[in-house]
This record gives sequence, structure tokens and C-alpha cells, in this order.
Amino acid sequence: MNTLEKNTASEAAPAGAVLPLAPGRARLIAYAGAAGTFVSTFLSWTYTEEFPGNLTVYGYPGGLQLLTLTGALLTLLFLLSGSGLRGLRWLTPGGPNSAVRLLALGTLGVTGYTIGAIVKNLGGLVNVDPGGYIAVAMALIAALGALGLPADVPVDPERPPANAWAQLVHSLKAPAPGRVRPLPGWVEIVIISAAFALGLYIFTFGIDTDYAELFIGYMVLVSFAFPAVGRAGLTRQLGQLTAEHRNVTVTAAFVAAFAFPFTQSNDAYASIGTNILIFATVALGLNVVVGLAGLLDLGYVAFLGVGAYTAALVSGAPTSSIGVTFPFWAAVLTGAAASLVFGVLIGAPTLRLRGDYLAIVTLGFGEIFRIGVQNLDGDSGPDVTNGPNGIPNIPELEILGFNLGEEHTILGQELGRFSNYFLLMLLFTVVIVTIFRRADQSRIGRAWVAIREDETAARAMGINAFRLKLLAFALGATLAGMAGTVQAHVTYTVTPTQYKFVEAVPPNSAFLLAAVILGGMGTVSGPLIGASLLYLIPAKLQFVQEYQLLLFGVALVLLMRFRPEGLIADRRKQLEFHDTGQLDVPKDDTGLSKKVGV
Repeated sequence: MNTLEKNTASEAAPAGAVLPLAPGRARLIAYAGAAGTFVSTFLSWTYTEEFPGNLTVYGYPGGLQLLTLTGALLTLLFLLSGSGLRGLRWLTPGGPNSAVRLLALGTLGVTGYTIGAIVKNLGGLVNVDPGGYIAVAMALIAALGALGLPADVPVDPERPPANAWAQLVHSLKAPAPGRVRPLPGWVEIVIISAAFALGLYIFTFGIDTDYAELFIGYMVLVSFAFPAVGRAGLTRQLGQLTAEHRNVTVTAAFVAAFAFPFTQSNDAYASIGTNILIFATVALGLNVVVGLAGLLDLGYVAFLGVGAYTAALVSGAPTSSIGVTFPFWAAVLTGAAASLVFGVLIGAPTLRLRGDYLAIVTLGFGEIFRIGVQNLDGDSGPDVTNGPNGIPNIPELEILGFNLGEEHTILGQELGRFSNYFLLMLLFTVVIVTIFRRADQSRIGRAWVAIREDETAARAMGINAFRLKLLAFALGATLAGMAGTVQAHVTYTVTPTQYKFVEAVPPNSAFLLAAVILGGMGTVSGPLIGASLLYLIPAKLQFVQEYQLLLFGVALVLLMRFRPEGLIADRRKQLEFHDTGQLDVPKDDTGLSKKVGV
């Protein structure tokens, strides 16, 4: 009798299941629902082509149907893996059922949203074809079956879930998987390369979405699929492989990012990637100050503005009051040096403060910078920055005779202006990531972490806290200034309104701080992912821009409640915010816990 038959024969409701179903019956229901959802994507969901994506064709899924199809396929794959099918058991090293629940719920979410969008956009349920009703019914059946599966983490009889919501949350937990079974080196390299290639495809699909409904459906599915992969244990397994092949991982990440412009047929989409890199690198600089040293800086965008204004003044712009033209490398060094000096000038008198007092003072300095450049207009002060009009008409960058504002053919692909700047910012990102990693893994980085955790104890151990905090401030300011030199040329102009503490359009200090906290403080990938999400969502959903600040606040509240360590967290943060008994902390040969880098 195989595993599926044994489960079917069992009539007792499994421990930890959300719904009281026998394990075998629940799995069969989930199978039937997922298979029915897959088939329903080949039916017509609406009779009119007025809804984007053309969901009227039988036998050929389109638009949002493709997302439902993807969710149903993933649900079936993880169900088969949980049933012990040879060749697929590697999909669920962390537990077979938590991932199925998340994927089934995500598929139901995408399908339900699609039908709801059809009803809203076209004006009533009459516009939904039978295929749409079948899709929702099948997705609901799959979700109900998945909720009847046993929990991967047994329920503690002494501390059972207090309510239905706590029971659902517990059912989505999965035990930490063990170490990866040794594989040939070339196989591990292929797995890492395939993971980054898949990540590039998923990211590119999101940027290339043509209409808001498709992007929202994409975000719904991704929001469930990525946690599902983590609950299945694949993320932890991939993390172990990347830790063992760091050079291969860095190379694969760089190659995937380099390939992004070559996947874009519209240079407008490449502009989103360029701005994401600019703000992500600035957020990574802020991560030095906030994530490593634990200094709450609410005026960090001023350092970006110093670099941008410096580059604009020495770029040869017609309205520049200096009237000089530096080559790009000299402009970058000048912008970084100016931001460094500005950081030291701010940090020297303020870094003896702590906590809220430091945050208030840095907020004040950020506003002083904005008001200062606004008043340097020749009337209220010296004519340096052209006042509120800023410095417009900043010329395109030209590096070794290569004009980044013109189209160029590289590897047989026409690259537009924003693609050229994307590749330049990618180079800057590599430099900034290298600096961050070196600093984090050095004695100085460990001293920053000690100051962040307990400054008094750090001082007692002989750490010069003021000098190291000033160094963190100066380094963060320098990295922001470097990114600002490129941002000035990408946007053609710099104005004081671009560098407020809070504004509906980035860059601003609130956006950068939210990116660091959302992504995960103290990590490399956290701020990159946080900035990508916070910039990409408003850029693709125009109606969200009016409510961007409200949504930022809601997202941070939910994050603090359910995942205070951020989306990408290092081991130290996980141990700080969660029960240490629930985490698999690696040990060294002596049995003591050791640090795991992220």
C-alpha cells in the first residue's frame, strides 16, 4: 500500500490541521482542486476582449490566467513531492504541507482577484463566463483540501493555538531542514546559476507587465510563492550552497543583473531598473549607519543631495555657478568627498547623542541642507545652487568617448539611455556591496554591531564608540554621495524638493529608512529587495502613488507585527525577535553556536 492509500485509509483528523479532514481525504481534495484549477485556465473566463489579457479564448490561457495556471502547477508539484513521488521529494526538505497551503491560498487569491477585477471593470457578474466560476470553485476546493493537511510542526499540547488565526499561522510553519546532501561541485554550481536565472525571469516579468491588473495578480502570487519556497526548505538549502560557493554566487548575481537590460524591449522599463539600483545603493549606505552601527538617521537623503549637487555643479551645466567641467571619474570623487565632509560635519557634534535625540538632530540637519540649497539663489544668499529652480540641463555622461545618452549596440542588442545608465549603476552597486561586505566582516564591523547592541558594554570593553560611529556616518555619507553623482545625470536636474524627509515620490529619507527596515537591517540583499519593492509597486500602479505614504505605514506596522527582523534577516536578528528554540542555529566543532553570514 503506497503513502497516498495509507493516508486515504485514515479517518482521524490530523493534528495541527486547520480543517477537520482525514489526511488522505484532504490530500485527494487538494489534488482534485489543483488539477481542476489548472484545467479551468484553458476555458473562457469572460466573453469580451475589453478586459486586458484576452481571457476569451478556449484552449489558450492568457493574461492573469497564466498566473493561475502557474499557481496550480506549483501546488500540484508540491503535493506530489509530499506524497513521496520519486524525483520530486527534494522539493520539500522542510516539510511537505506548509508550502502546499501557501500555494493553494495564493492561487485562490489570484483567481478570486481576476474574477473580481472582471466584475468591477466590466460592470457585473454577467460578464463572467462559466470558466471563471469553475476556476474560483476549483481553487477554493484546493485551498480547503490544503488546510485539511496535517501541520509540519506538531502542536504543543501544553500551548495549543489560542484561536483560529493562531492555528492557521501555526499550520504554515515548517521545521528547519538539515544540511544539503553532498552533490558534485558542478551540480551545485548549476543549481545556483539556475536559481539566479529564475530570479531574473521573475523580476523581469514583473517589470514588463503591461497593465495594473496583471501586476497586482503577479504580486499576489509572488507574495505567497516565495514564503512557500521558504517553508518547503528550499531557501535554506540554497543558502547553504551559496555560502559554500561565494565566488560563484557573486558572479551569478552580477551576470543576472547584467543581463537585465538585454531582456527589455522598452527602455522605459529599463528606467525602473536604473532608479531601483540608485535608491537601493543609497539604502545600502544607510544600512551601514542604521543596520550595522544602530544610529537612527532621519536626514540621510541630504548626503545623496550633496553628491548630486556637487556633480551638477562640476558637470558643465549651463546654469552651474562654478562653470567647470570635470571628467566623470573626477566628478564622482568630488561628490563622494563632499558628502564625506558633510557627514563628518554633521556627525562630529551630534554623535554623542543617542536614540531619539540623535534622530531629531539628523532630521534637523537634513532640513537645513534642503533649505540651505533653496536659499543659495543670489537673493537670500550667494548664487550657488540657483535656489528653488535647481540646476537643470545637466549634460549626459561621456566615459571614454561612450555617450550614455545615446543608443548603442552591445552584443547585438540595442541599448537605450536608461540601459546604459543601468549598467553604470550596476558597476557602482558592485563597488558599494564590496565595501559594505568588507566593512561588515572586519573588526570595525564587529565593533559597530557591539555598539548597536549595547554601547555602554562596548565602551567598557575598550571600544572608542564616538570614533567608530563617526566612521560609520562618514562611510554611509560617502556611499550616498557616489550614487548621487549618477542620479544627477539620470534625472537631468537637481532641485531642493527632491531631498525632503518625506515625499510621495522617492528619493526621501522616509523611503530609504523604510527600504532598510522592510528588507532587513544589517544584510546586503535586504535593502536591495526593500528598495526594489517600494519603488517598483508605485511605479507600476499609478493609483497607488496618492496613497504611497499610507501604504508605507501599513506595511511597516504589519512587518513589525509578523516579521520584525525584515524580509531578509541575518541569524542574529532571528534570534533576537523569535524563540531561540524554534531556530536551527549551526554549531561549530565545540558545540557552540557560530555566526552565520547573510
